[in-house]
Amino acid sequence: MNEAEKEYPVHSSATFTKGLVIGALLGAAAALLCAPKPGRELRSDLSEKISVATDKTKDLAAVAYDKGSDLAKTAVSKTTDLAKTVSDGASSIVSSLKEASSDVTEDVKKEAKEVSEKTEDTVKDLKDEAKKTADETKRELGSSSNSL
Repeated sequence: MNEAEKEYPVHSSATFTKGLVIGALLGAAAALLCAPKPGRELRSDLSEKISVATDKTKDLAAVAYDKGSDLAKTAVSKTTDLAKTVSDGASSIVSSLKEASSDVTEDVKKEAKEVSEKTEDTVKDLKDEAKKTADETKRELGSSSNSL
């Protein structure tokens, strides 16, 4: 194996088949040119062989075009499906986040209301306690000033 063959190894049977077809065409052309035929017959044979090769080439090109078109359609279809899936997933995530943030907001509101109510109760209790203490202090001051 030379360096080119090591760097670029043949990877498919399609490459081998192409080489085989090209080799066959070159061999046929060489055989026709070396055959002992008169010029008119040789030109006629060459023209016929070239016509056959041209027809086969057109057929192969049409098949390749059809396969390429099918592959392109498949790629577009799969890409569209993938984009839709990603979009649906993103929408699902966004809606989940909105729902979660709504739940958190509601929880915070409830907790804030409870804290507010507890604070009001505590303030009321402190007011009552302060009033009792003030009343007791007044009574004690009133009774101690009466005893003086």
